[in-house]
Amino acid sequence: MDKIVNKTVKLTLVGLNGNAYSLMGAFKRAAIHQGWTNDEIQSVITECMTGNYDHLLVTLMNHCEDKKEIEDE
Repeated sequence: MDKIVNKTVKLTLVGLNGNAYSLMGAFKRAAIHQGWTNDEIQSVITECMTGNYDHLLVTLMNHCEDKKEIEDE
């Protein structure tokens, strides 16, 4: 699956509440904090909602970088 937006958010998805709305909310908060535009955020959220839960996870994983891995470098 291709990225909807050619950017990533520094966000660790592992350990977050697995509820779909909770995951999208965490993504949105991180993206806002990291300077994404509303259109960029909405594009990713809209794509998340076009499929099942697995599609949502793949979409978010494609647009997130694990903060812990970045900090370890």
